[in-house]
Amino acid sequence: MAGAPAAAAAGSVSTAPLGDSDGSVVAALERGARPLRTVEPQGGSRDLRPLGRMVGGARVVGVGEATHSSHDFFALKHRLFRHLVEEKGFRTFALEASWSTGLRLNTYVLHGTGDVRRIMRDEFQGGYLWWDNTDYLRLIEWMRAYNVRHPHDPVRFMGDDMAWSGPELYDAVTGYVARVHPELSARFGELYRGLRPTVATGTYLDQYLKKPYGERKEMAERTGRALQLLESLKSMELMKRQTAGDADRRAYERAVQNARVIDQTARQYAFDFEDPAQVASSMRYRDAAMAANVVWWQRHTGTKVLLSAHSAHVAYETRDPAHYPKVQGAFLRDSLGSGYVSVGLAFERGSFNATGPDGAIHRWTLGPAGPGSNERTLDRVRYRDYAVDLRTVGAPARGWLAAARPTRSIGTDYPDGPYAVALGRSHDVLIHLHRVEAAWLRGPGGAGSGSGSR
Repeated sequence: MAGAPAAAAAGSVSTAPLGDSDGSVVAALERGARPLRTVEPQGGSRDLRPLGRMVGGARVVGVGEATHSSHDFFALKHRLFRHLVEEKGFRTFALEASWSTGLRLNTYVLHGTGDVRRIMRDEFQGGYLWWDNTDYLRLIEWMRAYNVRHPHDPVRFMGDDMAWSGPELYDAVTGYVARVHPELSARFGELYRGLRPTVATGTYLDQYLKKPYGERKEMAERTGRALQLLESLKSMELMKRQTAGDADRRAYERAVQNARVIDQTARQYAFDFEDPAQVASSMRYRDAAMAANVVWWQRHTGTKVLLSAHSAHVAYETRDPAHYPKVQGAFLRDSLGSGYVSVGLAFERGSFNATGPDGAIHRWTLGPAGPGSNERTLDRVRYRDYAVDLRTVGAPARGWLAAARPTRSIGTDYPDGPYAVALGRSHDVLIHLHRVEAAWLRGPGGAGSGSGSR
């Protein structure tokens, strides 16, 4: 998954009895299915209204993807976000990207600050290079154009991940301390010594992961002390609030959250990646932190959020318990209850970009899904592309959805999977696409930039 340290390969898939020859399961799915006109964001969106009703009153909607680099998944999220903005009052697009990256892009969509292509090129490196694609560029440009037309009710962009804390984040924390508590500036300077990035995103991440385990632990101890020190000022800030108003409180809360994400970055790498148990713990920590960041943003901005991530992240049930003990969707449900809705995405055939065993990015193409897979049955529904509310599907499909079957769930590397996934236990809603095509990557060496195909 994007941005995460590499986990060990998945083991063998344990499957439920196939049963996908039962036409009554397909018939039940058809009764609940609502066809989609297109994945492209142009044109009307009446066909998305049933999906809007499935979302209901959710404050956060996690929308997945079955690969990390297929155009159709990215374009559909753009289209769905537009619809939710215009019809359901959503105002934030959240991406599985670093918090500091989200702040840079949010400044662009709110104020037009900077060159969006340059920001994407700077920020989407390393494990995040998949987001430097033409589909997300179009989405961000649309968000900026929307805000020009609606300056008093803008849309926002956030990143919920923490693999990278850019220099702007350190500057925001130390700048706040210098303005409000100058007597603590030297102390924060010492705690953050050597941590503020001075090189490009990808280089910084490579260098960080090569640091000895003991050094990474010591860095996390310092970011933790900085966070604790800032949090200890809460009573003083509350006293100020009585005379200075809510602006001071909001500034303080933003500073604490920024310091928290800096600490998340250091703590994410303060695990021993030579120990499989600690690798699993680091993945659990990351998903918990991403969920907490989304909840913080939603509560502090008051906006409804479309969260874009891999289907395996937005799900309630992990596809790979040995390496991902608990995933973001489960943490979001713990925090938000019915205020969170999980939308999984699936595909029957098509192409995607992913890193191959040779370490290079390739465009991979898959034919029809195999017998016994979830996709094989899903694609027998008469609609080419459709959404279905898994919570309301009738028998016998309800039982079929509760059983784990091989499912395509492809991260940044390929081969990957299949994994045994029980769709009905993992998501509230499912969108199935008959065919997908690989995204066009903008960065050097991307599959859309002339690399070979396999």
